[in-house]
Amino acid sequence: MTNEQTASSAVLLKHDGSIATLTMNRPDARNAMSVEILDAMHDAVDAVRDSDASVLVITGSGRAFCAGMDLKAVLIELSGDPDMGERLLTRLAELTLKIRSLPQVTVASVNGAAIGGGCGLTCVCDVTISHADAKLGFPEVDLGICPAVIAPWVVKKLGAGVARKAMLMGGVMSGTAGHEIGLVDQLAPNRDTLDSLTSDVAHRLAEGGPKALSATKNLLNQLDGSLDESMVMRGAKLSAQVLATPEAQAALAARMKR
Repeated sequence: MTNEQTASSAVLLKHDGSIATLTMNRPDARNAMSVEILDAMHDAVDAVRDSDASVLVITGSGRAFCAGMDLKAVLIELSGDPDMGERLLTRLAELTLKIRSLPQVTVASVNGAAIGGGCGLTCVCDVTISHADAKLGFPEVDLGICPAVIAPWVVKKLGAGVARKAMLMGGVMSGTAGHEIGLVDQLAPNRDTLDSLTSDVAHRLAEGGPKALSATKNLLNQLDGSLDESMVMRGAKLSAQVLATPEAQAALAARMKR
C-alpha cells in the first residue's frame, strides 16, 4: 500500500511498504536548498526515522537532483542579515548528520544535476545511484566559497586523495566519470532507466532484516567516524566565514548576473 504525505510544498514524502521516498520539490530552482526546503527536509527525515520504513530513497523532482545551496536567496538574505549564512550552513550540517544517523538505509537516486551541497548530500547517503549523463561535482572553489560542510562526507565516500582532487579542481563531471571514481555506486545507462534501477536496489535492500540493517549501519558509522559531529559543525562555521568575505560575495553576485 502506498501512503503519500506532503511535508511541505518544497518536499514530498511517500511511503510504499518498507520503502520511503523523499523528493525535493523545487524544480523551477533545480531543487536548490533554501530555508524552506531545509526545514521541510528536517521534518521529513524525522518522520521517516519514526516510521516502519527500512529504506529511504532521496531524489529530486524535475531535471535536477539538487543544485546545492540557493545562492541567490543567500545573497539577498545576507544583505539584510549577516548571520544568515552561518544559520543556513549550520542547518545543512545538521541535516547531513541527521540523515547519516538514520536507522534506515539511505539511497540517493541522482536523477540530474547534483552540484555542491547537493553532491555532498549524495555522499551522506549509504548508496548512490545515478545515470551516465547526470552532472555531479563540487564547483564551490570556482565560486569563491568553501565546501567545508560537505568535505567530511566526501572524504569518507571517495577517500582523502580522490576527494582532495575533486574538491580543489572544482567543476563538474558526468555520471559515468562519477562512477569511475566511486562517487556513484550503481550507474544506469540513461535517465529513462534510472527509476527501474533505483526500485531494484531499494527493494533488494528492503529484503534485509530491519534490525540487521540498522545495527550494521550503526556499526559502520562508528567505524568510519560518522557519529563525530564536531568536524561537520566546524565546517559550517568555516564555510560561513568564507561566504561572508567581500571576495566571495562579489564572485557570487557576478555569477548571478550571468
